[in-house]
Amino acid sequence: MTPDAVAAWMLARVGCEGCIYQDDVVDYLVKAKREELLTENADGNQVVGKAVLAAFRKLTETTVVWVKPERYWRWRVAEDEPGRDVRG
Repeated sequence: MTPDAVAAWMLARVGCEGCIYQDDVVDYLVKAKREELLTENADGNQVVGKAVLAAFRKLTETTVVWVKPERYWRWRVAEDEPGRDVRG
């Protein structure tokens, strides 16, 4: 499983469910025994690694946004501000 494959899986989940939570991606990679695609944040939690994030951004640069407070990605809507990160 490559970062591109994980990014494609993430995009498919957004397509089916409208969003995907970071915790769901972490769980998916842990269950697939691909923890090398994760990294540890400053709080000591596992999060999606940079290679996967870069591949996902490449697929979704203008169509998906990151909702930081709740830690999930969702489709961009007209009300969203420019940029990748939104408030909710």
